[in-house]
Order: sequence, then structure tokens, then C-alpha cells
Amino acid sequence: MNQLFYTTRIDDGFAYLEDEESRHLQTVLRHKAGDSLQITDGMGHIYEAVIAETGKKHTVAQIISTTVVEPERPYRLHVAIAPTKNMERYEWFLEKATEIGIDEITPLLCNHSERNTVRMDRMEKILVSAMKQSLRAYLPKLNPLTKFSDFIGAVKSPCKLIGWCGEETKPHLYTQLAGQTDITMLVGPEGDFSVEEVKEAAKQGFQGVTMGAIRLRTETAGLLVVSAANMQSVYFNFKEGTNRH
Repeated sequence: MNQLFYTTRIDDGFAYLEDEESRHLQTVLRHKAGDSLQITDGMGHIYEAVIAETGKKHTVAQIISTTVVEPERPYRLHVAIAPTKNMERYEWFLEKATEIGIDEITPLLCNHSERNTVRMDRMEKILVSAMKQSLRAYLPKLNPLTKFSDFIGAVKSPCKLIGWCGEETKPHLYTQLAGQTDITMLVGPEGDFSVEEVKEAAKQGFQGVTMGAIRLRTETAGLLVVSAANMQSVYFNFKEGTNRH
């Protein structure tokens, strides 16, 4: 089974693994000098390397070759999603969204939010672990917890969507994804977005969408968005004759 390691410290033909990554490599996997490794910087590169030096808290690997991995989707996907009261559910979303494929995540602080703090360090670790587990070369960007009004005013995406449970007729999420180059999707808390937030988002150019007749949990709705966007990508690649699966 392939094992992927992560570091952003790539310098002059060497990769430097520190702390937990190095300890896992040496004490759990029993790697030693001369062993081959695969390393990513989370920015689209896979490095084939050989361990050159090991220490108590560090590992140095010499890079033998570099592969640039092309993005899988023809567009960027940014999901701004309110943290759930039960943080384990939100962490599940972070893990699965990374495994399926997402570019950017923003924890969103809303009027009906039941959680107003998050641990950035823990969430970052979950993203890194999911990236390595799924052998991906791209680490999603994780933004700090951001107030709803601050976030929607700063979004520049040409495709801006908000999913909520209002009764009025809205287009289905799937119909709004095709042909897009940059998508930002808002997913609300357990208590949904407030009426004021929906109106405020509409003024900023966000299109309301439905995900179907069934009421979904926050983390399930978020994952549905990620899955739908990636299925659009598979369909796009198939039509263009570039599907690799």
C-alpha cells in the first residue's frame, strides 16, 4: 500500500519532515536511511525521494524526481459551511470532502449557529490526514471562522449559491454547476439560515438552490455539494475525452 507524506519544507532538492510526520515515519513505519518515500507539498506536487538523514524530531529526504499533478476539476469549489454543534460531524465533513475533492473551506458563523468557536489546528490535521489517506496532491485551503455578513461581501466567484429550506421554488443545485469555473456554496447551520441572511445573500448575488425534498443535516448537505461538483467534473472530462477512470 502506498504511503504519502506531507511537508511544505522543500528546499534545494531536499524535503524536511518534522515532528509528528517524522515520528510516524520512523517509529510506526520503521523507515530508515536509504528507504524510498513519496512526499507531497499539498500544492500539486508528488516527490519521489530517498531518506538521507534521520534524527529524533526530523527526517531529511533527497528528492529524486517531481511529478506535477493536474487539478481534477475544470473549476474551483469553495464551500462555506457552518460548524455543527457536535464537532465530530463537522470533522467528518472535512475528512470526506477532502477525500472526494474540494479546493477551499470556510467555517461560517451564522445567526442560528450553535457553535461559535473552532480549533483550526485540529481541523488542519484532519485535512492533511485525509489528503494523505486518499493519495491527493492538493491540500484544501482552510479559512478561519468567518461571520456570514463579512464572508458574503467578499466573495468574488462568478457562481455564488446558497442552499436553504425556504418554501419558494428554487432551481436544483445540479442545474447550477454545469459550465462553471469558480463556485462558492453556502451551507447553513442546523437551524438553517435566517430570513435576514437569505435576503442579504440575495443582495450580494447569491442564487438560492434546493438539494431536493428531503431535509439534510448540515454535514450531509455539505458533502452532497462536494459530490455533485465532482460528478460534474467527471461528466465534463468524459465529454472532453479526458476521463482517466
